[in-house]
Amino acid sequence: MSLLRFYAGNAGEALGLLVQHLLLVGASTAVAVALGVPLGIVLTRRPRLRAPVLGAANVFQTIPSLALFGFLIPLPFLGGIGASTAVVALVVYALLPIIRNTYTGIQAIDPAVREAGLGMGLTGGELLRLVELPLALGVIMAGVRVATVIGVGVATIAAAIGAGGLGVYIFRGVAMVNDTLILAGALPAAVMALGFDWGLGWIERKLTPRGVRA
Repeated sequence: MSLLRFYAGNAGEALGLLVQHLLLVGASTAVAVALGVPLGIVLTRRPRLRAPVLGAANVFQTIPSLALFGFLIPLPFLGGIGASTAVVALVVYALLPIIRNTYTGIQAIDPAVREAGLGMGLTGGELLRLVELPLALGVIMAGVRVATVIGVGVATIAAAIGAGGLGVYIFRGVAMVNDTLILAGALPAAVMALGFDWGLGWIERKLTPRGVRA
């Protein structure tokens, strides 16, 4: 049975799994941005925290995805079977590039620019909001881009804990030794990752100041 015939006969289910996958990636990336950007900003103000925070994020990044899902299942409140556990795991994987790029983007700003802002009477909060974040936005978006693409791939493993998504077809195809089922899950996930990479890359380029791009 060809892939196109499979999609034609299972359009409703395929669309539902695609939407589930998008929701998993979208929710986890949004939470990771809400946590990671403030953490990255804090690291620029508290350099002593840089090593332990980035070190912890690096350690979590090295844990195999299936193992991380397994570790989270027995945890109260955060764990269990289903989408909530998958979102927590995806957030953990997304934090490192967002924290690191936020920190790097702000630290890379020319100190003379900060001094000029302070000389104009800007407070620390105003300097961050009006100068540092706008200049670092392209670098921060690069971290979000990496985190999103990682999330698309890792979310396929979430099917193993009942979170749905395109991984359902992949796991079903592996169990049945069915190449069509595997492709039915893997192909749209790959296209989704490429689409996010291109779209967020375009936004990243638009947000990067001309001088930095050059």
